[in-house]
Amino acid sequence: MRRFAIAPERVVDGRVTFDAVETRHLARVLRLGPGDTVVASDGAGHDYTVRLDAVRPRATGVVVGMADAAGESPLAITLVQGLSKGDKLETIVRAATELGVARIVPALTARTVVRLAERESVGRLARWQRVAREAAKQCGRRIVPDVAPPRPLETCLDEARDAGLALCLWEGETSPLGAVLADTTHPRRVAILIGPEGGLEPREVDAARARGWRVVGLGQRILRTETAAPAIIAILQSRWGDLGTA
Repeated sequence: MRRFAIAPERVVDGRVTFDAVETRHLARVLRLGPGDTVVASDGAGHDYTVRLDAVRPRATGVVVGMADAAGESPLAITLVQGLSKGDKLETIVRAATELGVARIVPALTARTVVRLAERESVGRLARWQRVAREAAKQCGRRIVPDVAPPRPLETCLDEARDAGLALCLWEGETSPLGAVLADTTHPRRVAILIGPEGGLEPREVDAARARGWRVVGLGQRILRTETAAPAIIAILQSRWGDLGTA
């Protein structure tokens, strides 16, 4: 059955009204019409089975069934990602969503090249959130990860407070990730810190360490920023989450 993304507020009194983007995809691309049945995911943990009764000017339908969230990873991962150039963060958001991350926090670091004006920052954030919704729909997740607005790294380091394990990946560190994971009791929440293209400065790593982050390396190869995040998320999901458990 075709799956579409909706905001929770679009379900009112047992009826669903799709937004313009999903209406266009539903009516013009898939050529669905009144009487067809689709699944609408609200990104907050609910799937609604909807029987369409109109597709123009906006697609609407009646809720004929609902299922609560199932299959989410037991491991809640927060990714603190150094803001990158171009569309790299979109790539990271997409991959992280597919791998089951719970939250993504873009960080402004000393080596962050991109400096967004307030209006541009709002537009970028909306784009990242849209990418997360699309990725969740594509991979069958019922919960869309939260994508926060970009903020200074110093503020992002506070994400370690609520995590059972906070990992700062740094190419200058010799302590291997495997040793830290082997010495850690199964956590429910993990935070990950990844630098931008130029990496983190030593003083930023020291600040992270002072706030409880465990600084680790991923071996002798230096990974690109858009590779490092999916790699570490996959490792953690395989060890403590739901990757490969079915």
